Amino acid sequence: MFETTVRAGVCRLFRPDTRWLSTGWDGGDSRGSVAYNVTVPEGWPETDLAAYVDSRRTEASFDAAGPTLLTGVAQEHARRARLGCVEAVATAGVSNPAALPVAGLDDTADADAEAADGAGAGDSDDAPTLGTVNVVVGTTRALDPGALPNLLTVAAEAKAATLLSVAGVPGTTTDAVVAACDPDGSPASFSGSATPVGRAARACVRDAVLASLGSRYADRSVPSVESAPYGIVTDVRATVTRL
Repeated sequence: MFETTVRAGVCRLFRPDTRWLSTGWDGGDSRGSVAYNVTVPEGWPETDLAAYVDSRRTEASFDAAGPTLLTGVAQEHARRARLGCVEAVATAGVSNPAALPVAGLDDTADADAEAADGAGAGDSDDAPTLGTVNVVVGTTRALDPGALPNLLTVAAEAKAATLLSVAGVPGTTTDAVVAACDPDGSPASFSGSATPVGRAARACVRDAVLASLGSRYADRSVPSVESAPYGIVTDVRATVTRL
């Protein structure tokens, strides 16, 4: 699916005339030949993301603009997984895990707990913190308009299931996913988990994320919420009513 090139901490994923859907910075629908995953340095202070991304592309000698994800994970830990008509590329770090407990929540949780939730890494929406699980998943099939967003959902579910198994959390505070397809490929109306595209996407995302985690944490344990420098726990309760 993708021709990948890494220079100066920037991974370019290239495929001519591709349809992209990104949840990352300046995301949404687009059509073009490239997407990027950019490693940012520790203590990264940038707030003008457009200027920063442009400068990083220039530094890496990549001319074309495209969907861009940002991560604290070095590109040496990026991993690719392929199965059938699907490919996934992932970088995975868990220094800012975001736990979502389901059992044992305190029914008396109130606004004070809500205010405390997310202290640390979650305080700012402007700059990603180190860590992040970034996934780019693409298929050579031409997906219907609703099937590309669904592929993104399938990838996010696979990422969450993998992290729950390995790290006990469904994600970090800064995860992002890009889904892509070939508009000129063989048509596919659906991309759910029971379809060939969805089944392959789940396996590719799982295996790419596992491999990236295995590389980054080869000499140490995957951080827990308690041990990670920027972990958060969403332990507040919403008010639930009948419709």
